[in-house]
Amino acid sequence: MGTALSSTSPMLTFDPSHCEQRQVYKLMTGIIVPRPIALVSTVDTRGIANLAPFSFFSGVGSVPPTVLFCPALRPEGSAEPGERKDTLRNVEETGEFVVNVVSEAIAAATNATAAEVGPDVDEFRLAGLTPVASEVVRPPRVAESPAQMECRLLQVIYTSHAPGGGVIVLGQVVRFHVRAELVDNFRVDPDGLAGVGRMAGNTWVRTRDRIELIRPK
Repeated sequence: MGTALSSTSPMLTFDPSHCEQRQVYKLMTGIIVPRPIALVSTVDTRGIANLAPFSFFSGVGSVPPTVLFCPALRPEGSAEPGERKDTLRNVEETGEFVVNVVSEAIAAATNATAAEVGPDVDEFRLAGLTPVASEVVRPPRVAESPAQMECRLLQVIYTSHAPGGGVIVLGQVVRFHVRAELVDNFRVDPDGLAGVGRMAGNTWVRTRDRIELIRPK
């Protein structure tokens, strides 16, 4: 483990209103770590599948079971700054999506789905992943993922409509799918799940090194 910093170490202070969007993004992705990855599958109104990873992703609550992920609007310097990406547009138009858990085994394939391609490109084929029909929603699940959550849209919140602006997508989980060998009385085996997460930049992280702390009563 790295050397712990002293509480008296000097601190740098940043006012985000005086920083560029990319600078703020670097700070957030460097501080908010590790981040679980949602490999989100959607379909457009024509039924064309889309698959993309999002590391601003979390659970919200269990009654009802709710998750969120946060796509960003296209940033400055892109071909369409401020415009929605395919996943967000599909979710808003169809009201459905699937969150597929990313394991070590599909980390590289998940990374491949982050490529900027046109809406007619099927990222399942691009990444060599297998679509499998969902039980309730229209978007397919990723067969290679050890766990998937079929979701119906609850709400979309735009924190900004500016280029690079964040968007919160809230969805209610209507079906959980977990590989049978990973579940014992609703407890999921973390070793078998082999989830991965994101750090800053191109760095990903495994979840093998864990500590256990008993919560005080």
